[in-house]
Amino acid sequence: MLPKFSSRAFLAPMAGVSDPALRLQCKKMGAGLVVTEFTNIHSIIAKENQLKEKMKTIQEFIEYSEEERPLSIQLFGSDLCALEKAAKIVEPFFDIIDYNMGCPAPHITQQMAGGALLQEVNLTQQIFNTLVNSVKKPVTLKIRSGVTNASKFLFREIAEIAEDEGIKMITLHPRTVSQGYSGTADWDMIKELKEISSIPIVGNGDITTPEDAKNMIDSTNCDYVMIGRGAMGNPFLFEQINDYLKTNSYKEYSFKDRLDSFFDYLHLTSQYKIKFANIKGQAMRFTKGMKGGSKLRSKITLSKNIEELEKIMNGAYLS
Repeated sequence: MLPKFSSRAFLAPMAGVSDPALRLQCKKMGAGLVVTEFTNIHSIIAKENQLKEKMKTIQEFIEYSEEERPLSIQLFGSDLCALEKAAKIVEPFFDIIDYNMGCPAPHITQQMAGGALLQEVNLTQQIFNTLVNSVKKPVTLKIRSGVTNASKFLFREIAEIAEDEGIKMITLHPRTVSQGYSGTADWDMIKELKEISSIPIVGNGDITTPEDAKNMIDSTNCDYVMIGRGAMGNPFLFEQINDYLKTNSYKEYSFKDRLDSFFDYLHLTSQYKIKFANIKGQAMRFTKGMKGGSKLRSKITLSKNIEELEKIMNGAYLS
């Protein structure tokens, strides 16, 4: 059984972006579900072995807080034995186990993981079967439509297999692997997937405003929407979407609100081991579209630690 979600807008798993501080911030702003950055099954097993010796749990490796619940962990990797082992290690800590079959990054697809799996029907079936049978928590799936333009309808067969094998929910990003993040997401595919599926469908791709979210829901009939790049540096989007779906209106936030929001994020990061490079990346995203933003970003690039970064961001208040 899937947990109950407090809203229809979810935060996507994004490498180097969906860290525990940002997830918590988005959760507080009304995200119905947050998902960890995608994690390699082999890393989970290796880490678990190291941590066991120190009497520690996998929480040291994949950090999160209880306030993020319901919380989903996204796994990638296609070695069936390792997949079963990794799923069992993480199961006690997370509410949902999500499987990645959408990542277009070459270093992932080359190791027969992420989006590359869309063309491997037999292996895919074994993966779903292994996951569903090795854990009691619900297993969900994130896919792209296909690998190349010629195979852009692979999602149909994969979704059918997923449902047959007991996958509880599917998120579709309707671009092909070879498209990466270029072009536009073809929402008609989400609509089609919703028509052929009897499990909840989450639409993902090109949602940057509350209007986009409503349009996607209205035009595809999807159950939920998942926001990735649109939420970068803009955790307010979840509250705005929730309000817009309920009342057709929402509160506008100023750049000063965005800065305040960055300091909230920064304050949360102190509780976790987040790489400074990632925090700097978040600072860049929070200043997107700001007056004098590009000047500010070149300063951010040069900052060497949290103190310097805070100083720069405080300076932005005064300008």
